[in-house]
Amino acid sequence: MRLEVNSFHIILMIFTTFLFSVILVPIFKKIAFHIGAIDYPNARRLNKVPMPTIGGVAVFFSFLLGYMIFGRGSTQMLAILISSFVILFVGLIDDIKPIHAKYQLIGQSIAILIILIYGGLTIDNVTILGTTLNFPMPLNYIVTYFFMLGIINAIDLSDGMDGLSSGISIIYFVTIVVIAMCLNLAGDIDTLIAILMIGALLGFLVYNFPPAKIYIGDSGSNFMGLMVATTALYGFKVATFTSLLIPLATLATPIFDVLFSIARRTLQKKNPFTTPDKEHLHHQLLKMKFSTKESLAVIYTLNIGFSFATILYSLNYLRYAFILYLALLVVLLFLVLKTEILFPKKGKNLDEEK
Repeated sequence: MRLEVNSFHIILMIFTTFLFSVILVPIFKKIAFHIGAIDYPNARRLNKVPMPTIGGVAVFFSFLLGYMIFGRGSTQMLAILISSFVILFVGLIDDIKPIHAKYQLIGQSIAILIILIYGGLTIDNVTILGTTLNFPMPLNYIVTYFFMLGIINAIDLSDGMDGLSSGISIIYFVTIVVIAMCLNLAGDIDTLIAILMIGALLGFLVYNFPPAKIYIGDSGSNFMGLMVATTALYGFKVATFTSLLIPLATLATPIFDVLFSIARRTLQKKNPFTTPDKEHLHHQLLKMKFSTKESLAVIYTLNIGFSFATILYSLNYLRYAFILYLALLVVLLFLVLKTEILFPKKGKNLDEEK
């Protein structure tokens, strides 16, 4: 599926899904209270009052309505829509009544397999430092599965502060559109999804920017993660991304946060995948006495920096891209050393954290 897209079409699509989202989010906010999809304050939460948690459903329907207006049918797009519904449904159940992580994993796995098997989107080879690695069946399915699962959970785990996961996702989708426009590939599925998601998430962000009036919930964070993973995969297949390192570099901040979480929990002899804590990057910034908005500004700036470096890399300005990447990695290293994102400060009793 290829669409003729210019700047006017992009603005129109973004405005349309933005408008749908602005209208739908308050409606689903009321529905959340009726069905019990409420996030109550506890030791791990930052919210002080009960918050509705199905903003992601409004984002999904805004995206879906936008696709019905601007999209064209294809087997791959049908697979993406079916997969989106599956992951949204499982997340919605969790928003209403929390379920065990293994059931969320099952839902994520089914959604991914729909895209792999029915949609036919797989990573068949990757070139690293001039060396091409080929993935024959079934290895290509295994590699693609874990690639998508990792991105979905990176976005999901970033959903810990007002405006965070939606803002990170918007920056990522904008980066896709900019790269695609520069490479004259703006009519492909990955770009269409990105454009529609930008508008839908901006509309949601009107209500989620601190102080938030509604959360995106697991339904929304999983749906966002699936769309990020799908566009990364499809962009790689159609050459919007000449390397899988490009979408990974764009998502460097949430990916590093996940890696830090795994390392931190492992060092503390905790289960790295099922033990929640309050030591993520946004928590660390709050501990450094940044306000919520200031913490968002720091993380947004880091993400925009990685995105700009990725755009430079895509346009073959390699020297400037690598300089910027290096500078951003130095900033991340500074945050690691300055905070407790990996190691607790000397003398801190870890047992108090459990």
